[in-house]
Amino acid sequence: MPFTDSIVHRKLRAPACLVAFVIAGCSSPSDRAPGEERERVPAVRTAPKPTPLETVTPSPAVVQGKSALGTPRPVRSWAEVRQQAAERMVAANPDITYVGKVPDQLLAIPVLEIELNGNGSIRKIEVLRPPRQAKETLQTAADAVRRAAPFGDVSKLPKPWKFVETFLFDEQHKFKPRTLDD
Repeated sequence: MPFTDSIVHRKLRAPACLVAFVIAGCSSPSDRAPGEERERVPAVRTAPKPTPLETVTPSPAVVQGKSALGTPRPVRSWAEVRQQAAERMVAANPDITYVGKVPDQLLAIPVLEIELNGNGSIRKIEVLRPPRQAKETLQTAADAVRRAAPFGDVSKLPKPWKFVETFLFDEQHKFKPRTLDD
């Protein structure tokens, strides 16, 4: 009968161990010795909701329509879209653009995200980085983008149909698309 005694003994010992573990887990800070700290569990934090990007609406004088630049070249990559867009911005805005070396001191550096429709026309322009000073350069840049559109059929390129352009404004309020500075 020693075999049955050990089985009964084990059956009685298991609930006792379980009770001991439960009691140990429910201890309060007053159950600890002086200087002994309870293990800290980091709080679960939810990511903050991103703030919506500011959308730049066209100036009344700029109406998106037929471009005086003619039909854009076909594009096969987003690099070609960005290059063509930058070239068209300079061509469509000759009085407010410069080419050549970027000055050491810049007046403002707005960064815009341009979302396109499949045909290369502008769907939306959002501000990724507003300028710290010369806030009017933001509207100037957005209007320059609209004057240069469309930027070529992007329907065969991967979505999202967006690209980012940085505008380097000099002291005379003239800009150069950063894409052309490479």
